[in-house]
Amino acid sequence: MLIRKDEDLDPIKTEIFDAVVGFEAEKSLEAKRSHSQRLLQARRAIEQHREEMELSTYLDQDHWFDD
Repeated sequence: MLIRKDEDLDPIKTEIFDAVVGFEAEKSLEAKRSHSQRLLQARRAIEQHREEMELSTYLDQDHWFDD
């Protein structure tokens, strides 16, 4: 559906256009949210892994009794 500048828009065309634009904007926003959530989950997993690696020496039962 092409809309020209000099063309008078009837209310139905305007509503359809607004619905399509709104749908595309919502779809884009949802994709950004999903991407942000995946990045946050990955960052949390990396941090958890680093913490586990750092704490593993303290939690290793075999080394507690060596002293």
